[in-house]
Amino acid sequence: MSSDGKKLFNIIILGVSFMFIFTAFQTCGNIAQTVITNLNNTDFHGSGYTSMSIIYGVFSASNLISPSVVAIVGPQFSMVVSGIFYSLYIAVFIQPATWAFYTASVFIGIAAAVLWTAQGNCLTVNSDENTIGRNSGVFWALLQSSLFFGNLYIYFAWQGKTHISESDRRTVFIALTVISLVGTVLFFLIRKQEDTKAPGDDDSTNEILGESSSARNKMIRAVAAFKKSITLGFTKEMMLLSVTTAYTGLELTFFSGVYGTCIGAVNRFGSEEKSLIGLSGIFIGVGEILGGGIFGLLSKNSRFGRNPVVMLGIFVHFVAFYLIFFNMPNDAPIAPMEGTDQAAYMIPSKEVAMLCSFLLGLGDSCFNTQLLSILGFLYSEDSAPAFAIFKFVQSICAAVAYFYSNYFLLQWQLLIMVIVGFFGTITFFTVEWEAAAALAARGSDYSSI
Repeated sequence: MSSDGKKLFNIIILGVSFMFIFTAFQTCGNIAQTVITNLNNTDFHGSGYTSMSIIYGVFSASNLISPSVVAIVGPQFSMVVSGIFYSLYIAVFIQPATWAFYTASVFIGIAAAVLWTAQGNCLTVNSDENTIGRNSGVFWALLQSSLFFGNLYIYFAWQGKTHISESDRRTVFIALTVISLVGTVLFFLIRKQEDTKAPGDDDSTNEILGESSSARNKMIRAVAAFKKSITLGFTKEMMLLSVTTAYTGLELTFFSGVYGTCIGAVNRFGSEEKSLIGLSGIFIGVGEILGGGIFGLLSKNSRFGRNPVVMLGIFVHFVAFYLIFFNMPNDAPIAPMEGTDQAAYMIPSKEVAMLCSFLLGLGDSCFNTQLLSILGFLYSEDSAPAFAIFKFVQSICAAVAYFYSNYFLLQWQLLIMVIVGFFGTITFFTVEWEAAAALAARGSDYSSI
């Protein structure tokens, strides 16, 4: 097999591994609160929202140390160990215990930071300036397909169920644990690239593989990257983009955890209320993949830059929020095990609920594709620190949103997202206009960004 063939093989294995792990984890996150509210075990007092808040909070803080961990032990071993912690978190639901649930939440937060840092290193090692776009697209498509399989299983497995029994719970989470472990084992198939050099650093591959630099030198480089991240974090452009990034953290929490819980709590959906959680996840995935594919393909041919896509994203989300406000009972996010019999301003409609799921996924892809694009454009020389700040802000806001989801009624959660989304769109427009002006001053074509 040629060198390019080996690299593409590694990217495919990387994507398939993430597909398995996140088929399990995203399905787990989507149904966690619903499962917990159906537990008959009075000794368990955990909250899915609180767990996700812990995960994202620890994930955010761990982004500060994850480059050092990956530099010392290498990306492959980092991903294997992280995958094991993902599997352990999912396995906790087989026989839930409050202490194990929250302890696993802390460890998976650390594992998530290490996993995504290692993924970035692996993608870089197996790409060059001519293949990074293709490889990123292959990885993205494989990763996002994870939204289909687990949720499709939930849709059929929970069809006609209004209560999730102990047997139902164990069957689902044993299956999800096995799926996650399969993804973890697949990381061993990734082949090391002995002679690959990452852009801008002749020894970067060997550093990543742990073959030529001492741990001390690697730690020095990691500290330097951390200092660079702090410096970039206080630049005008990054502070403005942080408002947009904060919005993506809030809406990520809503569509990945809160909205599925709302659907599963609406008794007026009848016997389909639990299986609709899985169907909702599928429609979110359709929106994500469709939006990511379209805007990824069109990004090189856009004459108008990124603002129209972000405008479409906020418009789509505002329409979704409006429909959810009218379709979902206000107490749905915090409803008890019995669910809620309340109605909003219309009789709850399954069709409207699924449309909103699609719109939530589509809008999320609009924001994330354009944020990644503008960060790569503005900070092409400092991409690692820039993306570290992006993940830091996003995960902090996701943690905050999961925390208040324990207490806030639906209307207040929607209002917070509307306000932050509005200002996040304005700040993005400001940075984009300044980037276009700077490009024009240099005599470059705006469409080239």
